[in-house]
Amino acid sequence: MTRRIIHTDRAPRAIGPYSQAVAAGGAVYLSGQIGLDPATTELVKGGIEAEARRVFTNLAAVAGAAGSSLAAAVRVTIYLKDFADFATVNGIMQEFFSEPYPARVTIQAAALPRGAAIEVDCILVP
Repeated sequence: MTRRIIHTDRAPRAIGPYSQAVAAGGAVYLSGQIGLDPATTELVKGGIEAEARRVFTNLAAVAGAAGSSLAAAVRVTIYLKDFADFATVNGIMQEFFSEPYPARVTIQAAALPRGAAIEVDCILVP
């Protein structure tokens, strides 16, 4: 199987030994994004709302670099530091996705990279 590595400067560079996304087998697998500003590589300020918007903006940038968009998402996984943020994230997600929505899993995580409040990964089928 041929793999194509996806990269864009419009999203934060990987902070570990992984790619922003990999296209293989007709799907694009987007690595988890936290609310890092790609220009500064720092976590955005402003709480869960700002972090969630930055996360989905980063994912959209990676999807665009793959020649696709979040409209092609078939599966989204959301990791929250605090499940009390669930409703807030739902509202922000609706700013980036429209019906029919992708399948989704939401998990509360004890800790996320760099102290983030949210991390999201995604699978696209363009």
